[in-house]
Amino acid sequence: MPRPDWTPHRRDDGELIGWIRPQGDDWVPVDLFGREVAEPIDWLDAEAVLEERGIRWLADIWMLEREDAAPLRVRIVEVTPDRGGVAGRVVVQTDDFGAVEAPVTRFELPWPAPERLRPRREGDPDGRIFR
Repeated sequence: MPRPDWTPHRRDDGELIGWIRPQGDDWVPVDLFGREVAEPIDWLDAEAVLEERGIRWLADIWMLEREDAAPLRVRIVEVTPDRGGVAGRVVVQTDDFGAVEAPVTRFELPWPAPERLRPRREGDPDGRIFR
């Protein structure tokens, strides 16, 4: 478990979908990236937020911001939270567009995931269009 006061929250099939952590008299839902996904709310609402979010969002296209170049289109390969004093990590790789033999580059990021790993937005580089 990432933090001693975080309570794991799992789907009915046992799959971890996040944690709920205390904040004052309220609770904060935290996703698998270690990011807060709602303001402090009551326990049942925190559970509902995590269940609504699920894990399907991990399969989406993500963008990895870089200081010296355009953002990269990436896919999530691994999310391993901190546990037992061992630092976690988030591994992403450049999107291969489903081509098994396409060359990819992997990037290992810290956990919780940094803000430079973000969902794709309209106007982001497509990766399939060359200019």
